[in-house]
Amino acid sequence: MSETRGLIEVADALFGGAMTTAAAAIAGRLMWHSAQVRSGRRRFFGRELFWELPIAIGMAIIGEAVAAYFELDRTVSTGVVASLAYLGPRGAEALLTRVFFKGKES
Repeated sequence: MSETRGLIEVADALFGGAMTTAAAAIAGRLMWHSAQVRSGRRRFFGRELFWELPIAIGMAIIGEAVAAYFELDRTVSTGVVASLAYLGPRGAEALLTRVFFKGKES
């Protein structure tokens, strides 16, 4: 009987965990960038696209650390990385502020 494997497991097997994590982070930033293009705030091949790479790498590192802290499995870890990369630093800050300071007044 054959075992059914998902996209992330196959990518991990073919390319390794680091490449899968990097691809997830880049995909997350490209999704965000594409939304900016659709709304007319950016051109797709503008110079802003170049600056998405360091953000993707940074968010991949942060996402892997978060996943390790919560002891998440590889598939969930990749999803966390893609989600955090989509949010970016400002989105992650807004999310954390809302979670940790909900109901507290400044």
